[in-house]
Amino acid sequence: MNPATGRIVRALFAFAWAILLGYLFAEVEIQIEGPAGWATSLPTWRIEHHWLLDIFWGGRAMTGYHAWVFPFIALFFHFPLVYAGRWSLRDEARILACVMAFWISEDLLWFVLNPAYGLAHLNPVDAPWHKHWFGGFPSDYSLFGVVAILLLGWSCTRPSTEGASLLRSRVQRARIPRTVERTHRIEQRRQNPDQRR
Repeated sequence: MNPATGRIVRALFAFAWAILLGYLFAEVEIQIEGPAGWATSLPTWRIEHHWLLDIFWGGRAMTGYHAWVFPFIALFFHFPLVYAGRWSLRDEARILACVMAFWISEDLLWFVLNPAYGLAHLNPVDAPWHKHWFGGFPSDYSLFGVVAILLLGWSCTRPSTEGASLLRSRVQRARIPRTVERTHRIEQRRQNPDQRR
């Protein structure tokens, strides 16, 4: 398998893995929330209206449950980089794409698998916590779905080495005259030990 194909296969596997995790977490949330979506019946604090929620949270209520679970999932997805002790912009793009795929699939599957809902109840009337809709689904699905695909695609591209190669060649050209000059002086000293400079 050539390197480009390997990068694509690994990215698609990671994406599929994120969707599998979304399925499992949807099942967990169904057990936690039951028929009451967006933690409406959980014993947690809620902020229903705030202008920052409109900007960063799609107008949904902020709950103590979501305030803790969202960063937990984000950090959990970053754990492989922490464990490996490396980070790159392409790794971060892939992780963000997988986090988006995770949340989209988790939310969709929450409706599909929840006996109190089903896909027929994924609509603005039965899911009022989703404030914005596009094409019959919450607009988050399409927006973050497109962003996730773009990030995943970019994470598969090979980093450009032209800039690094150009810099390396310039540094080497700058070092070669100094090295030659130094070698020439050392040779002269060996031949004429009386000349000290």
